[in-house]
Amino acid sequence: MAEPDRQGPPITLRAAAWAAAGCTLAGAGAVTTAVLAGPGPGFAGYVSEAGIAGSGHAPMYRIGVFALAAGLLLLAVALPPQLRVAAALLGAGSASTALSGAVTCSAGCPLPPFERATVADLVHGGASIAATAAVVLAMVAVTICRAAGGRLRRISAVAATLALPLCAVIGLAMLLVGRSTLVGVLERVVLAIAVLWGLAAAVTVGLTHHAEPTRPADSTTSGGIDHR
Repeated sequence: MAEPDRQGPPITLRAAAWAAAGCTLAGAGAVTTAVLAGPGPGFAGYVSEAGIAGSGHAPMYRIGVFALAAGLLLLAVALPPQLRVAAALLGAGSASTALSGAVTCSAGCPLPPFERATVADLVHGGASIAATAAVVLAMVAVTICRAAGGRLRRISAVAATLALPLCAVIGLAMLLVGRSTLVGVLERVVLAIAVLWGLAAAVTVGLTHHAEPTRPADSTTSGGIDHR
């Protein structure tokens, strides 16, 4: 008698994946709205400047950041057990994202070595950098895991290929140039890649119906014919 197909991931994990997609989409929308509507310096400034205390759009920005943190955590929960490393990185990224939303920077979000930064600026900047790094490393972890599935690995490979060199350029630009339109534009591009990857990964996991291949019937494996 043939063994029934094993359905996976469990419905609770698929629900977590779809919730992750929803949180990611809502969070990205809120942050984008706050950045575009705020009185910041445009592409020459950091995205975080939309969340400065006293800004009229700071509440929307912070809500969006917390929603993105929730999306990362839910995606970590929804990933299959073979992707433990990626899930751990996403969990760390979620915590760092939440910290960056809880600790706001001062006006202009100054960072060394060209600007004098407060403790809050350093905490916020460090948390933001750690969150981005964790997500990009999660992309790499999924890419190199053969058990992740072809579609999820391809999505992650494309995202990592785009994000890794851009992150390197941003790091060098911040050390050599400091605040500039180049850094502002590249920061937005990397964040967009991270958001799109998170959304695509969550949808891919949510649409996955079979975690394990169907096992052949007992009669076939024994070499006999099922007479019924």
